[in-house]
Amino acid sequence: MKFLNLQIAIKSLIAIFFTAFIFQNTVLGQTTINQNDTDSLDKTLESVIISSNYLKSSEVIIPTTQLKKENFDRHSPKDLVNIMNQTAGVFIQQGAINTNRITIRGVGSRTLYGTNKIRAYFNGIPITNGVSETVINIFNPEDLESVEIVKGAKATQYGTNLGGTILLNSKTPKQGSSSIVNSLTLGSFGLMKNNIGGNYGGEKFSLHFDYDRFEQKGYRENSNFDRKNYFLLPTFYLSKKTEISLLFNYVDYFGQIPSSISKTDFEENPEKAAFTWKEAKGYEDQKQLFSAITLTHRFNSNFSNTTSVFYSKNENYEPRPFNILTENTDGLGTRTLFAVSLPSFFDAEISTGTEIYYDNYDWKTYENLYQQNNGNGSLEGNNLSKNIEKRWNYSVFATTTLQLSEKLSSQFGLNLNHTYYDYQNELDNSDINRKFEPILAPNISFTYSFSPQKSIYTNVSRGFNYPSLEETLTPNGLVNPKITAEKGWNYEIGTDLFFLKNNNLHFNLSAYLLQINGLLVAKRINEDQYIGRNAGKTSHKGLELSSDYTLKLNQNWLFQTFANGTLNFHEFVDFVDEEKDFSGNQLTGVPEKQLYAGFSLKQNKSFAFHFIYQHVGKMPMNDANLLYSEAYNLLNLKVDYQISLLNTIFIKASVGVDNLLNKKYASSILINATGFGNNEPRFYYSGLPRNYFGNLRFEYRF
Repeated sequence: MKFLNLQIAIKSLIAIFFTAFIFQNTVLGQTTINQNDTDSLDKTLESVIISSNYLKSSEVIIPTTQLKKENFDRHSPKDLVNIMNQTAGVFIQQGAINTNRITIRGVGSRTLYGTNKIRAYFNGIPITNGVSETVINIFNPEDLESVEIVKGAKATQYGTNLGGTILLNSKTPKQGSSSIVNSLTLGSFGLMKNNIGGNYGGEKFSLHFDYDRFEQKGYRENSNFDRKNYFLLPTFYLSKKTEISLLFNYVDYFGQIPSSISKTDFEENPEKAAFTWKEAKGYEDQKQLFSAITLTHRFNSNFSNTTSVFYSKNENYEPRPFNILTENTDGLGTRTLFAVSLPSFFDAEISTGTEIYYDNYDWKTYENLYQQNNGNGSLEGNNLSKNIEKRWNYSVFATTTLQLSEKLSSQFGLNLNHTYYDYQNELDNSDINRKFEPILAPNISFTYSFSPQKSIYTNVSRGFNYPSLEETLTPNGLVNPKITAEKGWNYEIGTDLFFLKNNNLHFNLSAYLLQINGLLVAKRINEDQYIGRNAGKTSHKGLELSSDYTLKLNQNWLFQTFANGTLNFHEFVDFVDEEKDFSGNQLTGVPEKQLYAGFSLKQNKSFAFHFIYQHVGKMPMNDANLLYSEAYNLLNLKVDYQISLLNTIFIKASVGVDNLLNKKYASSILINATGFGNNEPRFYYSGLPRNYFGNLRFEYRF
């Protein structure tokens, strides 16, 4: 197994700096500015949309979910799952630290392992690969400043996947502020997370960097995890009009895989690993590099451009009971976005651009001879397969926002996408490809404000999800020309309401209907092979409520309460699978209802108490709706205390407990599981029992 090494990292950094040099001498060298320009620019930049706004914001005119510091502070800094599960309409199932599935409004629930059918971006740079797979656990939550979640295909400039878009945004040092930070988290089941980083905010240069080490022994058998993460984000402010930022994220982790277990084991011995996975000592040994360079240039106060060039590399060695998988993926792409403001024409804001992505996925499988290895786990045998996949994705997009009247605003978007796959089987020298028809996805939104505190909004948008390359193949390895992208229309209406003095009481209520045609269904034909087909239609209907209330008790104490609820009415409209008619059944793998609620009690910046209640309703585990998971309720607590010394040293101590009542629950469900031989089907991933954590954070500002 050839691992990602220092030479690759050095080459990628050289490529980044070389590109920066070319930009500086060809683009920037031709730009001249005078003092009048810069004075005018400073006065207007805050009131217009510039291209760099889109790096950390969708700029969608209807409400989206913004998770910021106060949301992060409610939970342990271990991972993003609890943080993102605060969102109405979003449900993340976690089988292990390195295994999660993100579902937005029911989209993605049929993905058996991992996350697809959404798009994700880090600082405006795509982190979703060529077959729409997204992994968010390669980023350290302590590097993040905010997370924006756009539900549905409303963010035209960020793709139009049916599930929606997730924007991860890193911390950015403030000018004139510098600090060194060390954060240590210890907890149950051998949890240890140590984060060391720093920030520098200068007039011409800023820097955010850190090193993070995360270890956990795991509650279940065969579930040890060890991750090292390096992050670097320097930004060069070359002039008032031009800046260049570099991004370097490298993660190296080893994660054992306990896999799913049967109902009997879940009820009687939930800490068990699946027998064959334990015997094979299955694991992932993965190294990932993500790097980018971004140039932003403001031609004048109303016209700007942001262009990014990015490169990623992923190497994975994964022994499973049925074989050993090796993966090597190289991804390369570019994204450019122009933003234009036309104040004289309905205060128009126009953005347009393109995104091009290509990746080369080289994967092989080998025999796993663990049964012949005297109890020592996996042993590599003969080569079983040798494959190369090449995936191209092109999109062109444009969005126009108009202020039609004092109270009515509108947004019109259009995205054109074209995707192409090429597959080479190097054992039989076959080479096949599949070009999908280009898809045009429009998006229309309106917002009407009765007052600055009360508004209604509506959206109609079209989205799509392409099948993976494997889903387009028949069991014989031939292309199935009948497989197409699943497509759907999203209809949404909602209201955003603020009440009381200082808008202390806030409600957002939305209702939506998402109708998907050509539903992609993966059929398991053996332990490691699935085929896909367009099997029918689904209807996703839902109600979502987000609310929060802030009460200032006195000069020192603040009380905040919040509640985010979801009611799902998702069903198969037309779904026939091998003569079995599931039409009218509930959509598999989606809870009927969800509630995330709680309160925070804070004393200035020194003390905080957080109480969290989470309810997840029952959900169908198979398409026939014969089996349902049990609903569960979780209580989490966290207490923070912070002191400052000389206004330069800040020490914060936190303690918390998750699953306070020690409830047994399934943190993830493998839908439509089948038993091999006479064994029970393995539907369940056991959630953590009561577990504790403590965090000590030291910050020195200078």
